[in-house]
Amino acid sequence: MIKARIKAEDPNAQIGSYGNFYRAFAWDDIHRELRRSPGEPLNIVAYAIDRWAEDPEHGQRPALVFDRAGEARSWTYAQLQTISSQWGAMLLDLGLKAGDRLFIFVPPCPEIYFAMLGCARVGVIFCPLYPTLGFDELDQRIRNASPRALLTHPETVETLPPEALGPVEHVLFTEGPLPRVFNRETLIPQRLPGGTTILSPVLLAEDSPLYLIYTSGSTGPPKGVVHAHRDLAGHLMTGRYVLDLSPGTVLWTDGHPAWVMATVYSTFAPWLCGATSVVLGDPFSASNCYRTLERHKVSVWYTTPMTIKKLMEAGEDLPTRYDLSNLRHVLTVGEALAPEHFYWVRNHLHHSPHDTWWMSETGMICFANFPSMDIKPGAMGRPVPGIEAAVLDEKGEPLPFLSMGELALKTPWPALMTGIWEDRERFLAYFPFEGWFSTGDMVIMDEEGYYYHQGRMDDLIKIGEKVIGPFEIEHILFQHPAVAESAVIAKTAQANQPHLKAFVKLNAGIAPSGRMNQEIKAFVKANLSPDTPLREVEFVDNLPKTSAGKLLRRVLRARELGLPTGDPSRMQD
Repeated sequence: MIKARIKAEDPNAQIGSYGNFYRAFAWDDIHRELRRSPGEPLNIVAYAIDRWAEDPEHGQRPALVFDRAGEARSWTYAQLQTISSQWGAMLLDLGLKAGDRLFIFVPPCPEIYFAMLGCARVGVIFCPLYPTLGFDELDQRIRNASPRALLTHPETVETLPPEALGPVEHVLFTEGPLPRVFNRETLIPQRLPGGTTILSPVLLAEDSPLYLIYTSGSTGPPKGVVHAHRDLAGHLMTGRYVLDLSPGTVLWTDGHPAWVMATVYSTFAPWLCGATSVVLGDPFSASNCYRTLERHKVSVWYTTPMTIKKLMEAGEDLPTRYDLSNLRHVLTVGEALAPEHFYWVRNHLHHSPHDTWWMSETGMICFANFPSMDIKPGAMGRPVPGIEAAVLDEKGEPLPFLSMGELALKTPWPALMTGIWEDRERFLAYFPFEGWFSTGDMVIMDEEGYYYHQGRMDDLIKIGEKVIGPFEIEHILFQHPAVAESAVIAKTAQANQPHLKAFVKLNAGIAPSGRMNQEIKAFVKANLSPDTPLREVEFVDNLPKTSAGKLLRRVLRARELGLPTGDPSRMQD
C-alpha cells in the first residue's frame, strides 16, 4: 500500500463530493430519471439510441465514430436509429426472435455495433467474439450457446468449425464474395431493407438477456456470462459518474467489443449518456494511440495498464508531438495499475490515470477512483454509488481494516449477471454466502475505504501465519532495475513449507545468469521479508496474458504441472 496521496483532479466533476453522493444515492433515482418503474418491460435501445434520436437538437450529434486505415466515418444518433431498425427488421425477416442467439465473429468493423443494436432492438441475444479465436475455442462456444445465426467475414470464415455449426441456420457476411460452403449464406448489404422506417424496440421483461460474453474459467471451459436489458441503470450511472460523460463528451474506450470493457463502455454506457464513442479499427501502435486522441479530440480515455506500458516503451518524446489538450480524464482497467505507470501518465500526459475494477460478471464498474476524489496510487478506488462492498473471511464474516480477505459485493444491483449459460451450478458458486456475490479477488481495505487488489484467491501465498498476494511480491520485483515484468506462483510443497517461484522478464539488454537469479531472490527478501520462500526464479521472454493484457498465473501453474494451457493470447478476461 502506497502512502502517497494525489489531490483530486476535477473537484467539479458530475459526482461532486463522493461521500455525500454515495450516502444519498439510490438506484430508484436512475429509474425516475428514465421515467420508468423497476420491473416494467423495457428495451435498452429505447433509452440509449431512440430517446436521443428523437430529440431535434441531439439527434444529429455523432454517436459512433469508426476510424480505420486513416479513414474516419461517423454516424449520428438518428442514423443509428435507422440502421439498427434495418438490422432488426432483417433479423426478424430471417426468422430470428427474442431469445435467439447471434454470434458476431468479424474483424473490427462498424457492422459489429450495428448488429449489437439491431439484436437488442428485437430481443435477439448477441455474443461478440474475438476474431483471433481458434478452431477449438469457437467449437466450445458454438456448442455451448447454439446460435441460430452467425455474423462473419471472408477473412474469418475459414476458422469456423463446420461440425459444430449444426444449430446455425444463417451465416451472415458483412461483405462478399460468399464462399458457397454453408446451407444458408446471406450477404448483409443485399438483405438489409432500404428506407428510413423506424422499427419500434420490442419491450421485454427487464431480466431478458441482452448479450452473452465468454470469459475464461480457471477450473473449466469458458463461461458464458449472461447480461440483461436492466443493466442500463448501471451503465448510465457509471458512465456519468465514473467516466464523467455528458452529452457531447467524446469517449475512446480502446478495447475489442468481445471484451466486456468495450461491450459496455464503447456502446451502451456512452450512448445512454448522450456521448460520442470513438472506435479504432487498427492494430495498436503508440503513434496510432496518440493520433486517435488528437484527431478526434478525445476528452475521456478508458484504457488498460498494458497500453500504458507500451506507451512507456515507445519513449517519452512521442506524446510531445501531438496535441492532447482536449483530454481531461484518463481511466484504466484490466489489472492493478502500478504506481510507476501512474506517475508516467501523470508526468507525460499531464493527467492522473484513474484505476477502476470490475468483472464480466458484475456488468459494470464497481470500484473507481473518481475524478473529484483524491487518489492513492496503487488503490483500485472506492465502491461506486449503489454498490456495498466488504472484505470477508473464509466463513463469510467481515474483516477489519487492513486485513486481507475476499472481496464481496452485496446483492443485488442492476448490472449483475443473470446467469452462466447452461450452467446453473457455476452460477450459484458465486453466492456461497447469503446476500453476497463472491468475486474470488483478494483485497485490503484501508481506514478511509480505499481498496487494494492483492490477486485472485487461488494465487494466495501463506508465509507462516501471514497471507500475502502475489501482487505484493511482484511489486517488489518490479523495483529491481533489471526486471521488466514478473509473475509469482505458489508451488506444491510439504506441509508448512511454502515454495514460491517467480517468472521474470528482464529489461532489454540484460542477460539472464545465475548471478542475476541469486541477486533477485536476495532483493525480494531484503525488501519484503527474510522469510519469503522465493526458491526459484525462471527467466522468460514473455509472460502469458489474455488478449486484453491480463496476467494468467494459472497458465504458469499449469505449465509447472505439465498440463495443457492452450494459447493464452486468445483467452478472454
